[in-house]
Formats: sequence, C-alpha cells, structure tokens
Amino acid sequence: MTRKFSRKSMKSFRKASCLLALTFPILAGSASSDSSNLLGGLERSINNLRGFEVAESNQDDRSQENGSSDPLVLISEVVIQGLEEHPDKRRLEYAAYDAMSIRPGSKVSRSEVKNDLNAIYATGWFSGVAIEPINTPLGVQLLVKVQPNPSLKEIQINPDGTKLTKEIVDSIFKADYGKTLNLNVLQLRMKKLKDWYLKEGYSLAKISGPNRVTAEGLVQLSVVEGTVSAVKIEFIDAEGNTTRDNGKPVRGKTRAWVIERELRTKPGSAFNRNILETDIKRLYATSLFSDLKVTLNPVPGEPGQVVVVLGIAEQRTGSLTGGLGYSGAQGVFGSIGLQESNLLGRSWSTDMNFTYGEYGALIKLSLTDPWIKGDNYKTSLRTSVFISREVPQEFRSSEGGKFEGVTDYSQAPNSSDTATVYDIGSAHGGGVGGPFSSIVAAKASDSTLSWFDYAGDSIVLQKTGGGFTFTRPLNGGDPFKKSIWSTAIGMNFQKVEPIDYSAQERPYGVVSENYKDNTATNNDVICIAFNCAKENTLVSVRSAVNRNKLNDARNPTSGNFLSLSTEQFVSVGQDSPTFNRAKGSYSHFIPVNWIKLHKGCRPKPGEKYQCSQALGFQLKGGSIVGELPPYEAFCLGGSKSIRGWSSCDLGVSRSYGEASAEYRFPIWRMVSGNFFVDAGTDFDTQDNVPGKPGKLLDKQGSGFSPGAGLSINTPVGPLRIEVANQDFGDDWRYNLGFGWKF
Repeated sequence: MTRKFSRKSMKSFRKASCLLALTFPILAGSASSDSSNLLGGLERSINNLRGFEVAESNQDDRSQENGSSDPLVLISEVVIQGLEEHPDKRRLEYAAYDAMSIRPGSKVSRSEVKNDLNAIYATGWFSGVAIEPINTPLGVQLLVKVQPNPSLKEIQINPDGTKLTKEIVDSIFKADYGKTLNLNVLQLRMKKLKDWYLKEGYSLAKISGPNRVTAEGLVQLSVVEGTVSAVKIEFIDAEGNTTRDNGKPVRGKTRAWVIERELRTKPGSAFNRNILETDIKRLYATSLFSDLKVTLNPVPGEPGQVVVVLGIAEQRTGSLTGGLGYSGAQGVFGSIGLQESNLLGRSWSTDMNFTYGEYGALIKLSLTDPWIKGDNYKTSLRTSVFISREVPQEFRSSEGGKFEGVTDYSQAPNSSDTATVYDIGSAHGGGVGGPFSSIVAAKASDSTLSWFDYAGDSIVLQKTGGGFTFTRPLNGGDPFKKSIWSTAIGMNFQKVEPIDYSAQERPYGVVSENYKDNTATNNDVICIAFNCAKENTLVSVRSAVNRNKLNDARNPTSGNFLSLSTEQFVSVGQDSPTFNRAKGSYSHFIPVNWIKLHKGCRPKPGEKYQCSQALGFQLKGGSIVGELPPYEAFCLGGSKSIRGWSSCDLGVSRSYGEASAEYRFPIWRMVSGNFFVDAGTDFDTQDNVPGKPGKLLDKQGSGFSPGAGLSINTPVGPLRIEVANQDFGDDWRYNLGFGWKF
C-alpha cells in the first residue's frame, strides 16, 4: 500500500503533521551509508524529473515572469511508496512528506522538486530516495519512492582495542537499538562518544562514519584516538632556552630514566590530557625541577600521531642547614646538616647531620632511594649509619632524680634485695677498714657485705650502628596505582655501650636520690645494659604494614590510619639479647565545623569552604617479650605521648596503651588551635623491666592529661606549643613540638 496525498486529503494531513512531524538538521556531507550510492541516486532521481520538460500543457507563465528557465507544473498528487511492510510506516511517511515543501495543488519547478529530494534525505531516515513525475489529466503526480534505513542492531567500533568498550557504546545507544536507524540521531550519539573521550581526557580522539551500514542493522564507526609517537625530554635554562649561547643543547643533571619512570604517558599509548597533567604533578612532587613546559607536536604525514616534548628546568638540590632547638630527649641542641636530593642524577637523597645537645650528640649519614630502578612496585630503600651519645630518658625523672654511674658492683651471697650495699670509697659503720681501691679488695676484707664503686656521674649510652629498610606499596605491580596499603621490612645493627661523659665504662647505675651516707640497697643498684655487660650487640629484623586512608598526610581532617609493626631481636653472642617488640596504632578523623573563627569556615555565597577542622582519635599500644635491655623498654610521657608529663616521665614498661582525643580548628591565617585529652597506662608492667628503673624513679605508670595549644601551620608541618595538665590536678607542663601528635 502506498500513501497518497491529494488536494482533498491536505486539510486532515496538515492537522496530523503538526503533531507527528519532527525537524532534523541537514547533515554535513553524505547522509547515506555509502556516499557514492547517494550521489548516484540523487542524479538518477534528478534525471527522472525530465517529465517536467514535456508537461507543457501544465506550464504557467510565472516562470517566465520570474526570469526562470525552469517550467512550472501543477502537482495533482504526492504518493509515498516503499514503506508498505515497514513497522514504522506511518511515522516515516509523515516524516518524508513533512520534509517536502511541495503540496498537491501547487505549481513547482524542477529545482523545487530537487530541493525536496534533498530534504527527504536530510531527515536521516532513508538510505534511498527517488521522485518520479507521472502525467495525469489533473496534473503531475509525484511518486516518491523511499528506501528506509534498517533497524539498528549493533554499533561496531573500528579498529578493535579502543578505549570505547562495548559497555560504554551500548550505554549510549541503548535507546536506539531495535528502532529504525536515523543518521541525524546517529550523529548526536557520535557526539556523545566524543564527549566521553573528552571527559576521560582523550582530547585528540576523533570519531567518523558511518563507514558501513548493513541491511541487518550493523553500523560501523571509525575512531582515531590520538597516539603518542614519542616523548622527548629537553632541559631548559632559567630563561627557557633549550640551547646555550654556543649553540649546544642545555644539559641536565637528572638521568632520563628518572624522569621517564614518573610518566604514564609512554610512546605508543593513547594521548590523555588528564594523565599528562598527573605526570607533571608527579614530576613536581620529586622536588627536582623548578619549571615544566609541555608542547605537543604533530607528526607530519601521520594523522593522530603527536610528539610530547617536555621542557624541564632543574632546581638546586643541595642545601646546607643549621639551627637551634629543644626536645625532651636532647634538651637544648644545635644542629648542622648537608643534604643533596639528586645524588648522581638518580634522585637519591643523602643527608649528613651533626647534632650536639644538652644531653647528647649524633652524627648520622643516610641515603634514600625513593624508587629502586626498574622496580614496577615502586619499592624504596633507606639506609643509614650513625654514632650517637645520649642520656637515656629511661634512667631520668624530673621529680624522682636520675641514675648515676657505678663502676663495679658485687652482691654478697644470700643477701636480700633490700640489704645494704656499701661504697668502697669510704669506711662504714661496721668497723671494716677503708676506703678500698677495688671491689676485689673490699670483698677480701668482708665477703658477707655487698659492695659498689660509686662514680657519681651521668650515664650516657653510646650507640654505633646502622640499618636499612625496604618499603613497598601494595599496588599490584602498577607504580602509578594509588595504594592505601604499604609494607616495610628491614634490619638494624647496633653496638650499645653504657659510659659517662668522659667515655668511662658505667655498666651499673644507682638512683642518686637513694645514695645516702655512701650506702644504698641491692635493689637500688641496677644493670644499665643487658647481662650487666660493658657492651651489648643488638641485631633485629623489623617488618611493618600500614593502611592510610587520610585525606591529607600533614593536616588530616577525615579518614583513618592503621599501623602494625614487629621487631625481632636475635642473639649473636653472650651479651646480645633475644626479644620481640610489637606495636600498633590506629587514628581516625571526623570533619566538624563547630568553632567558626576562621573566615574559611564562614564562606559567603560563591566562596569555597576552607576550614581544616576535625575531631581526631588515636589508640596505640605495644608489648615486649624476651630478654629486655632496660634502655629498650617503652617510654610513656612527652610531646608524642601523654603530654602532661615530660619525655619518659610517666612510665618505663614492657607493655603500654595510650588513647587520645583531640579537636583541631583554624583561628586566623596560619594559626590553629586544639583541645585534647590523653590517657596512658603501663598495665602494671614496670616491675617486669630488668632493674625496675621506672619504679625506682617513682614514675607512676598511668595517668590522664587534658590540655590545649596553638600551632603555626608551616609548609613542612605545624609548629605547636601546648600546655597540659597531670591527672586534672594543679601540675601543668608546657610542651613544644613539631608536627601533630598523630
């Protein structure tokens, strides 16, 4: 059946066409699946219009009046043919007729018929259109023969292996499957494919077609994604020049592979602007470069191929630092250091540091490789050697005194821990002569008494050693994958010698407060080192795992952080202890907006909310099992522990637990404030530390500490000053620290 549009049916049709007709833009270029067939069809259809030249009886003088050579003929009827069995017959008939300007009863020229032919093609519904004029007694009948596009079944992307997966294509075309293909709608969907590429960063991608439309409804589109042909690295000077005055290229210190390993943009990969921007940020994060410029150069004769040119300006990577500071462990100290962050152009960081303080000194040389060459897991290595002297905080107390040196000690057989021990340096009330020149001489005089050789000077631990640690993020072998999990494993080696400031051996110690009248008790004299040795050798293997979901490493306001570690010390001789130390901590942050002193917490309409305010919570604890040297026990108290007590002033224990809650809020510009409460306990394990130094120094072992503070947010972290209370009482302590407690 064909659809006829005559003068009589025009009134009712116009009413229907107002409801059914759609307006489609004219396609640029071919609207057919095969442009040569379309042009051929148009030419044949135009040639069929020769009937207009012989229909002279229906000519109108209007053509001559308008100066046109085309004759005008009277159209008696328009017949749409070719949609008899089509499921979308009615809509396509009206689409074809509504696209035409010719109506029954009008007088038209050959050129007007040609325009209508093009207009029907432009609807996008038809792969073939022909108009045949037929002379009738009432005028010329226009027989419009149309060939509809097939129903869309599948979109095929050529070539295979593009970023456009079948799922992505189907999500865009799902509303069109099973319906008659419209080439105009197809162009709109192709634009959505292009928009997807732009959103994903593939800004050079181009989509063309259709290259092929089959009768079964298969439509083939072509994609050129834009490929990186090469990545070229050029070093530039401070003025941005790539060549020097002598014409030679500017040479850089950094090895090419150090730069290339930071790039996900590789030769042969599809160009992606988002990935390249991330690459640039990653290069800046190495702190090796002061400026980076990117240029995209097309490859002549190879459409879609680009060369990425990186212009890199290096910055100075060596520095000499020095300063004064204070810490609970070192007291007032001064330091000087020499750093180089790009040793041999391999991005190795070296640090040679010398620190001299009120309670000790340190010389340390370290080297860090942030990414071992050729490792896809981005494994890093840190190694160091050092020699230090420090007054161990385990043997000091701000209120209970400190341990002082004992050169030698001998406990009489069968004597109790509370029995008196006598200094060999003076006579005692028992009538035994003295003073004695040595413990041996004192024992020879009276073997039933305990003797010690009191030196009366501070105890210092001299440590010499080194170690190394490998750290690896659990990224599955993709160095650019952000991983919240990381692992570490390493070894440490130390030789520990208890001495005094003049480097004299001090294997024993006695609490100065308990040394009275040249006597003490056996319980008051302890071994400073393991096995009362003059030297301990510590060899350990350490492993750790971390889970980091913090939104900001320096000043977090949301997320959490979990850390678990264990360190196994193994014996390599008589004075080398075997023990295990396990620790764990968990921190959690909740964003809040309670105190709104900072203007960023009160944004005006259109302004960005900038208020680094949060509630933070931390739990941590640890335990030691085995032959524990007292100087390796856990310390409670200090700026990174329970803040109401000085460093190691709350307890010296085998096991411990701590909990902290803290509210941090910005005040003005770089100044922030915080309120906190800390709590800690030794779980009554101070008695299990050899020598019980915590008990002898009257360290209470457990306590609470509320407090408040101010901090200045520097580029490398907050510098904070805090005041904290001991057990909600009258004792307060001022605390100076760098970096948040957690």
